Amino acid sequence: MAVLAHSAGESGRARRPNIARERSPFVVALHDAGITALIAFGVLLPLIGFQTVQNINEVLVLRTRWPLLFSLVAIIGASRFVYAVSVAPWLARRAARPVAAAPPGWRSLVGRWFVPFAIGFVIAYPAIVLFSAGFRGALKWVDNFGIQILIYVMLGWGLNIVVGLAGLLDLGYVAFYAVGAYSYALLATHFGFAFWILLPLAGILASFWGILLGFPVLRLRGDYLAIVTLAFGEIIRIVLVNWVSLTNGYAGIGGIPRPSFFGIPFTADDNGFAAVFGLQFSPIYRTIFLYYVILALALLTCFVTVRLRRLPVGRAWEALREDEIACRSLGINTTNTKLTAFAMGAMFAGFAGSFFAARQGFISPESFTFLESATILSIVVLGGMGSQIGVAIAAVVMIGGTEIMRQLDFLKDIFGSTFDPTQYRMLLFGFAMVAIMIWRPRGLVATRSPSVFLTERKTIAADLVKEGHG
Repeated sequence: MAVLAHSAGESGRARRPNIARERSPFVVALHDAGITALIAFGVLLPLIGFQTVQNINEVLVLRTRWPLLFSLVAIIGASRFVYAVSVAPWLARRAARPVAAAPPGWRSLVGRWFVPFAIGFVIAYPAIVLFSAGFRGALKWVDNFGIQILIYVMLGWGLNIVVGLAGLLDLGYVAFYAVGAYSYALLATHFGFAFWILLPLAGILASFWGILLGFPVLRLRGDYLAIVTLAFGEIIRIVLVNWVSLTNGYAGIGGIPRPSFFGIPFTADDNGFAAVFGLQFSPIYRTIFLYYVILALALLTCFVTVRLRRLPVGRAWEALREDEIACRSLGINTTNTKLTAFAMGAMFAGFAGSFFAARQGFISPESFTFLESATILSIVVLGGMGSQIGVAIAAVVMIGGTEIMRQLDFLKDIFGSTFDPTQYRMLLFGFAMVAIMIWRPRGLVATRSPSVFLTERKTIAADLVKEGHG
């Protein structure tokens, strides 16, 4: 009887219509988009829908920004609908497809010639900009785009040693950046040392602080390591704010000497660069000189990182990243491995910080907040941890995208004169992070190629990595 009852129940459930299966993918996607838009409306209503401004009587007045709010909600809902209709099925088919070696074709051709073309382009970039925009227009493109992006490329490559190669999560990387900047500013203003003397000295001092950070975190991993490094970055910033007698607090340090061209300053005097070489004075000469200085520093960072990766210390970093217990079982000194990773990453941050101080001529603690560390870490994660090319591409997209947002003045005609596109740059970061985590969880350039190989380089099997792709 029990068997008959079970059979009757099964047949009854079989005859019962399955409503969930009858719903079309279009209806399901529309339902998900509606829920997403409703959640976005609730989250963005107090953040974007309302704005407090101070009127002429110094009274806070509440204003509404309904067009901007509904536009963002519509964009989020439409994005969710497109994802559910097209992107999600494609990801499912991609996950079910067996991993195979990429056939030779345009991808291998691009991979072979991309790096030489990119290096040639960045070397010729000032000349290209001068030819296309002239002396007046080139200043903005070389400074705001070229120099600014290269600074973050260098910072990303430095953090890539700690996070990408050694697998140590560092949320206080901006502290070493600040140490390099303040070291150059204080020594240059009080003792009059030249830029080329203080550049390596700032890197050494930042590396020393990296070793000091490394000692307390030798036994920490994961979230605990992230908390301690975050606290270290905040400690450095608070010291810069409160040690007024040395750092001048929030007022910052101004009048920082700028680098010269082999002793020739970039001034309008008779002994300036333009007068010595018989040129008409223009600030573009100093900007181009600084561009090539930071380009040389960035290429030096990349070269040293690639060379170190092939040495035993680089292989120890990668072993530490993959499995610390297995790394110890192989007889590798994890203490020295972690300290060298922190020291090398901090040294390159110190180089970048000293250049930043020389370029700006003024620094303050506001330039070294946690947001800078988050930006640099986002660049490393988006580009692909351990990938030099991926980090460079991510820096161009993230920092270049932020600078381009400053030029979108036509959006003020749509959303009002008070709309500032740069205030939403973190929204760009967040969207990029979500998209990359869905599309390519290991970053733009998701390669995990071994540093040392026998006879020929081979792709790591899919069953040996957590993401399921070598």
